[in-house]
Amino acid sequence: MYYNRIVMHENTQIPESVRLTIMVATLIFLLLGAFLIFFLLNFRNSRNKDILERENLRISFQKTLMSTQLEIQEQTLKNISQEIHDNIGQVLSLAKLNLATTDIDQKEAARQKVDDSKNLVAKAIQDLRDLSKSLNTDYVTDMGLARSIEYELEMLKKTGSFDTDFEIEGGVYKLEKQKELILFRIVQEVLNNVIKHAKASRIAIKLCYQADHFSLKVMDNGQGFDLNNLQDKQNPSRGLGIKNMHNRASLIGGKFSITSIMTEGTSVDIRLPVLSQIM
Repeated sequence: MYYNRIVMHENTQIPESVRLTIMVATLIFLLLGAFLIFFLLNFRNSRNKDILERENLRISFQKTLMSTQLEIQEQTLKNISQEIHDNIGQVLSLAKLNLATTDIDQKEAARQKVDDSKNLVAKAIQDLRDLSKSLNTDYVTDMGLARSIEYELEMLKKTGSFDTDFEIEGGVYKLEKQKELILFRIVQEVLNNVIKHAKASRIAIKLCYQADHFSLKVMDNGQGFDLNNLQDKQNPSRGLGIKNMHNRASLIGGKFSITSIMTEGTSVDIRLPVLSQIM
């Protein structure tokens, strides 16, 4: 009897529906496992890619910042050289000429020439003090973006070649040091382009300080140019400076735009979101 039960048990087959259920469950389990492995691998690759992109962005930002600092220093030294040669040198030469031609026998005329010479020397001393601030490589940080830009316009106005206008809207606040350096360098690049190419007589800069954004506009009344020529494939260097300015603005989260009308002038706009303000 015991033997018969064993034989009957061995001859018992698993129902087809149960076998099918087991196969489906096994297939689903394998698919889920494969999906989980794929998801984990994809997540890891995405994370590694994101880390790499952020690291490349950080390296690019540091390189741009270093390049910006060097360019600011180079441009500042050029400005100082120009200022000493064109203004301070002439002022001191005039003071020297006044003193050299003073006739002490003509007391009233001599007193006037001495007074004029004293005023000229005082002006030269003040100009030298202003220039000494520029010798400090951190003068943009120390003076702030607004004062640094205003100083650049003052230097241009002294040349006698340009009328300048500077306007500030809203309460002035400081942006991050790196952002102010890059913005200042962009302004320097725009001004250099105006000097070299625009044939302008007037330059205006407006800074707008709002709670949620900062904007900067540089305008000139020069000859303007055709923006379509920036896409000239026969001359790849054309528009390279504008592209560099655009890239720098993008690097600090800003939006760069430029408009130009032939014979009427050019306007450069930069808009930067402000998440926090350093008062």
